Amino acid sequence: QVQLVESGGGLVQPGGSLRLSCAASASTFSIYVMGWYRQAPGKQRELVALITTGDSTNYANSVKGRFTISRDNAKNTVYLQMNNLKPEDTAVYYCNARRSLVPYDTYWGQGTQVTVSS
Repeated sequence: QVQLVESGGGLVQPGGSLRLSCAASASTFSIYVMGWYRQAPGKQRELVALITTGDSTNYANSVKGRFTISRDNAKNTVYLQMNNLKPEDTAVYYCNARRSLVPYDTYWGQGTQVTVSS
């Protein structure tokens, strides 16, 4: 069982920045593909950014050029740097861990609220 704990959410004005962190309890953190998802009220959960075990990254078109995902395997932590935030980025952001080896278990954090408003 892997515990994921997100932090760093909050209220920010449009154009501002936030950095989300997700600390994982997994002793083999480096074998997990890590992702950030978000869910706005009345909408489905969507992928925001993904980072593989080899540090390849993938982003939703809506956040490309503004958000950066990174990982620190020594600290069992994945980050999401969010710049030039827009009101449409308002959502609950969830950390996801997917094991890249059998068994392909998946875990979710409890979520952290990000609100972009003036």
